[in-house]
Amino acid sequence: MDIKHRENDSRGMFFVEDEKGIYAELTYTKKPDDVLTIDHTEVRPELEGQGIATKLLAHSVDFAREHNYKIDPLCPFAEVQFDRNESYKDVRA
Repeated sequence: MDIKHRENDSRGMFFVEDEKGIYAELTYTKKPDDVLTIDHTEVRPELEGQGIATKLLAHSVDFAREHNYKIDPLCPFAEVQFDRNESYKDVRA
């Protein structure tokens, strides 16, 4: 899976696409205090349950670690995953 990243001054997203376009995305807002607030995660309904959103979230955690960001998991999916995954504690805002 080729996870791509797009970012402007205050917004960003990690996403995967196919010939039909984007089929999964995780969006965030970048705060001035080096916090990424994950506000939305979505996967095309016919592809749900395959772990795609989990991979996007793991990729965002790796990105945060590489760039010394913290993550505020506002989106319900991200929040549940952060609560379940002890290894994400180091990047949780």
